[in-house]
Amino acid sequence: MTDALIHPINQKLVGVIGAGTEATSTNERAHEVGQRLARAGCSIICGGLEGVMREVARGFREALSDAPHDRHQIVVGILPSNLTEDGNPHLDLAIATGLGVARNSVIVNSAKVYIAVGGGFGTLSEIAYALRLGKTVIGLDSWDVHEEIIKVDSPKAAVDAALRALSN
Repeated sequence: MTDALIHPINQKLVGVIGAGTEATSTNERAHEVGQRLARAGCSIICGGLEGVMREVARGFREALSDAPHDRHQIVVGILPSNLTEDGNPHLDLAIATGLGVARNSVIVNSAKVYIAVGGGFGTLSEIAYALRLGKTVIGLDSWDVHEEIIKVDSPKAAVDAALRALSN
């Protein structure tokens, strides 16, 4: 039996969604979410570009470099273009889809739980897809468009909610 079968990558996979634009407070929160997810033993799937996606991956990588961790913890970026080099430098795996914004449906089909940090219309579409698929969505300074979104006010609360949802 291989290690991969004992410790599947998606065992604690959390999607983090948010805008690719630069917003200091949102990016700082995404960075902390990444750190906390890494320390909790999770892996991350995201859109792989800039803004929230870069900062959650950067926080994740920094936290893993500071402490012992499960070597199966990774950050996966699902890219809209057909070029893996379009991904941010903090990804472990960049998947080039060539799908443009349609790649959002790939992202939300991949995990059980999603943390939305801020976000624009792309994030809104991911939230809608995730809710339609029965996924857990946690909103941190994000869209408040449905009663099923778990609204939180801090990165710690977002990660705590994600861990509770993963254990159900």
